[in-house]
Amino acid sequence: MQWTDGKTRCHWANPANPTYVHYHDAEWGRPSHDDGHLFEMLILENFQAGLSWECILNKREAFRRAFDNFAVHKVAAYDEAKVATLLTDPGIIRNRLKIRAAITNAQVFLQIVQQWGSFARYLWHWTEGKIIYEVGPVSSPLSDTISQDLRKRGMKFVGTVTIYAYLQAVGVINGHAQECYLFAGGA
Repeated sequence: MQWTDGKTRCHWANPANPTYVHYHDAEWGRPSHDDGHLFEMLILENFQAGLSWECILNKREAFRRAFDNFAVHKVAAYDEAKVATLLTDPGIIRNRLKIRAAITNAQVFLQIVQQWGSFARYLWHWTEGKIIYEVGPVSSPLSDTISQDLRKRGMKFVGTVTIYAYLQAVGVINGHAQECYLFAGGA
């Protein structure tokens, strides 16, 4: 389907939601090497499990506010009082297991940063810094391997489907549809 701006986008980009269109056009599938962004997207993908990405994206600003703008050191230090506060915040997904997972995942994220120098270095080493171009799958041997490694390190809500979506979100995998104007890194 061609849109009013003359561009053709991936079928999942909701033309009625400008936030979603902007996310598709400016962020999804674009390579990220920024640890702050990589942490934010990891936590958002964890909360997305079982829900639509559009739902999470619509709550992104509330998540940023609730989770101290995804400052990883702050999230890693959250205590039970902060968990209780998050459980009462109507702007986010109030799931106790996912909130606790965000804290655990922040702690593991920091351990990876300590070991690798940055989370970006850890993440991109799996592809030797190369972008993978593939359309269609919801998991792959790459997402299987990274998922297994993250779970072994103690992360939660990082199954292979979640990690595949994460890899797409941060541009390790460019999954723009062939008819999309951003296919294979175009425009």
